[in-house]
Amino acid sequence: MAGTGGFLNPQKVLDQLEIQTPSRIADFGCGHGYFSIPLAKMVGKEGQVFAVDILNEALEEVKGKAVQAELANIETLRGNLEIPGGSKLPDNSCDMALLANVLFQSNKKADIIREARRVLKSGGKMVIIDWQPSGKTLTSDSGWRISQGEASQAATEKKFTFDREFDAGNFHYGLIFRKF
Repeated sequence: MAGTGGFLNPQKVLDQLEIQTPSRIADFGCGHGYFSIPLAKMVGKEGQVFAVDILNEALEEVKGKAVQAELANIETLRGNLEIPGGSKLPDNSCDMALLANVLFQSNKKADIIREARRVLKSGGKMVIIDWQPSGKTLTSDSGWRISQGEASQAATEKKFTFDREFDAGNFHYGLIFRKF
């Protein structure tokens, strides 16, 4: 898939997530919109995608892609997911929080998961897609990668309930948790 280095297929991943129309979805660490753009198409015109990133350049890229795709249901937000309220989203406002290739970039994983919990409605899903901890693929922060088990433990420590695994490709794992 262009822009993801061929390591992830966003549409294949999203097709497994049982996304409802309309939904309000927070795309934490949205990058250049690899998930935000297809998500915006999936949630429908009444749905909303909140593309959250700390980098202005990434958010400008998402805005440009949204205009090109004629999508009016994406809102970009500059935010720091490592601080309380850092996404700038209201409490209990989203049906899903997507954390795709986010946790490996931070040594404050629990804070990011806590922020996802804060923005999710009761019954909402937190989706974690992250790099397998070992492999030939190197990332700039490969030392911060965590295993599937460690990600599960971090989520359950923040009072999420494990829902299921899904296929995120050969280099990533995919996990779904629920807030109750």
